[in-house]
Amino acid sequence: MLENKDQSRTSLSQLGEFGLIEHLTKNFTITHESTLKSIGDDAAVLDFGDKKAVISTDLLVEGVHFDLAYMPLKHLGYKAVVANVSDICAMNATPKHITVSIAVSNRFPLEALEELFEGITLASKIYNVDVIGGDTTSSQKGLIISITAIGEANLEDIVYRSGAKVTDLLVVSGDIGAAYMGLQVLEREKQVFQVNPNNQPVLDDYTYLIERQLKPEARNDIKELLEKLEIKPTAMIDISDGLSSEILHLCKQSNVGCNLYEEKIPVDPQLINVCEEFNLDITTIALSGGEDYELLFTIKMEDFDKIKGNPNFTIIGHMVDAQEGTHLITRANTKIELKARGWNALES
Repeated sequence: MLENKDQSRTSLSQLGEFGLIEHLTKNFTITHESTLKSIGDDAAVLDFGDKKAVISTDLLVEGVHFDLAYMPLKHLGYKAVVANVSDICAMNATPKHITVSIAVSNRFPLEALEELFEGITLASKIYNVDVIGGDTTSSQKGLIISITAIGEANLEDIVYRSGAKVTDLLVVSGDIGAAYMGLQVLEREKQVFQVNPNNQPVLDDYTYLIERQLKPEARNDIKELLEKLEIKPTAMIDISDGLSSEILHLCKQSNVGCNLYEEKIPVDPQLINVCEEFNLDITTIALSGGEDYELLFTIKMEDFDKIKGNPNFTIIGHMVDAQEGTHLITRANTKIELKARGWNALES
């Protein structure tokens, strides 16, 4: 995992806006021919030729989307890139470029922003995206980060949320719910620390869950995996707001219903253990927890043999007629209406 290091403090006012931009972006390198002009002008210039551009943007606000009491700035920078790259992957496209904008209060010295941008720089290298611009300004509410991601794809390869058909299989990559439980562990340790600052947290039993929360990864490998299996998803979305919410998005956009099977939802053994420790229902966490950044997609029934048994994917249900609705089929074979209980940033 990424680490922080102690540094002296440099006032941002010493650099000014343009000096700050130059300082923070000096380590970015350009690797794509499509980047004709990156940072340093009024706008970036990209040349995609025959490719189609796919663009997504996200806003992260301190106190709403992250808590710096336990989120290291380097991890935050990395995660901010991942969240946006994941959206491009969910279109079955290849991420190529990002812009980074930040609003920051005067409680942050230069060294803090250097740590944030170390994480952004590392993620840009790992996911092979060029940082081509952005903006900086002041904030009276702490730290705000906005990243826009740009990807490219052939027109025939792009996958929307609206393409699922009745009898299509519902498939998910990886495992679900771990990031949310990592957050619960961190929140608990924060509360313990506030009561007794001398009490050092012991987190060895929660390593996987915490890493899924603090340093998630976007599934930019799924496009190639599916191509090798000769499968093109009919609809796709990434799991950022919770499995139930994302399923309902697919169903609404595609005008279909769904049967989701509780026993099929993939969860990590560490999640099971910690849910028992916290006295939480595993299925509830899997359905409602967000920030897993796994991909949820549908495939044609005839592709079943191509994907069954593949360790990267789990078939968790199938699509039905819209009039049948969206349901969770429990282990006891009871039908329960599926409701969106995932993350809602606008809730007070």
